[in-house]
Amino acid sequence: MFLENANKKGWIEVVCGSMFSGKTEELIRRLKRAQFAHLKVEIFKPKIDVRYSEEEVVSHDSNAIRSTPVESPQNILLMTSEVDVVGIDEAQFFDDSLVDVCRQLADSGVRVIVAGLDMDYMGKPFGPMPALMATAEHVSKVHAICVRCGNLAHHSHRLTSDSKQVLLGAHDSYEPICRHCFNELTRGK
Repeated sequence: MFLENANKKGWIEVVCGSMFSGKTEELIRRLKRAQFAHLKVEIFKPKIDVRYSEEEVVSHDSNAIRSTPVESPQNILLMTSEVDVVGIDEAQFFDDSLVDVCRQLADSGVRVIVAGLDMDYMGKPFGPMPALMATAEHVSKVHAICVRCGNLAHHSHRLTSDSKQVLLGAHDSYEPICRHCFNELTRGK
């Protein structure tokens, strides 16, 4: 099924960081550049992410690109024949099988661009992101600005008392904060 075109060279790119750091913005930028170059692009996101749109990947700055919501990473393989570039947003919400799906796509000559949170609200590695970062040829870590002190932020501080790992939200539920402010806020928890 894969490896039909041995001249195509695939790879994996990961864009990671905290909430409000520009991950989705960077994903959209890279995908639009690929479309401008007349490459065949397919974009996917987890079906559970309906914050801004059911069928588009949308950044917090309201930039958008058409996407296909999927239940599982295996669905991506079913919809990516004859593509040059695959974009995947909110990768942390997928299970660990996403890593093998991305490898299969890259091995078949597809450029795979994945964006997602590298840490959850507790500062722990999130979902398949650590394995994707280890597997990827290119990793870009983007940063927000700490809303409390102005330093580089790489934590997504949850503003609610909900303790579920997955809680969809935006400015109403999260704020970007730096290491120092995160440690101050989580001391004693």
